[in-house]
Amino acid sequence: MECRHLWKTYENHLNAIKDVSMSIGKGEIKLIFGPSGSGKSTFLRCMGMLTPVDKGDIYLTGECLTDKGVNLNLARARLGFVFQQIYLFRHLTALANVELALRYVLKLPKEAARERALQALREVNMEEWTHHYPAQLSGGQQQRVGIARALAHDPKIMLLDEPTSALDPELTAEVIDTLRDLAKEGVTMLVVSHEMPFAQEVADEMIFYDQGSIVETGTPEHFFNNPESERARRFMTRLIKKTQRE
Repeated sequence: MECRHLWKTYENHLNAIKDVSMSIGKGEIKLIFGPSGSGKSTFLRCMGMLTPVDKGDIYLTGECLTDKGVNLNLARARLGFVFQQIYLFRHLTALANVELALRYVLKLPKEAARERALQALREVNMEEWTHHYPAQLSGGQQQRVGIARALAHDPKIMLLDEPTSALDPELTAEVIDTLRDLAKEGVTMLVVSHEMPFAQEVADEMIFYDQGSIVETGTPEHFFNNPESERARRFMTRLIKKTQRE
């Protein structure tokens, strides 16, 4: 996936995205981090074609998704989304939540949708909870169902927006373990997160994002040992201290 010279400005003249270009290759894991309000979530939503950009282009496996006439529903079906808030249907079981889009968006036959949904739940170690409703699941289990729902589409790339921000430390560890397992399987991921142990272990590249722009990029080793910009250095110092306290 690739974006070229993206811009997004809101009515208050806030530039959430200012001339941002980046790419992510198959099997790569890139982690975006930076201060709150810097535009990270907006950038991820634009990459997922959920929020329209003002200028610039987005490509997925060579196809320009920002061209006029592109079927956005089909384009989004090739992407997997996991959000901060866990948007599960409360009246549906875990299995039914994962099946829903397979049947009504991808139009898979009932049996094919059921098998694919079960496989996705197995991948996130939720096969024993398939017939439970969200209210019967912990926050970490609910987020794993959300990850399974995204995986079931067999997406080209997973877009994850702070998937652990609403969870306590114990449940956060549960979800991070799931993401580590997916990383080992070669799933392509673009993740907004401040989970530094996860970044240090699995990220191929970290991207420091501030005030609508990519300020600095590098490996986890680069950011943990010697960030170049003063802004990144200060931010990493605070993150590392916070991680140590936890």
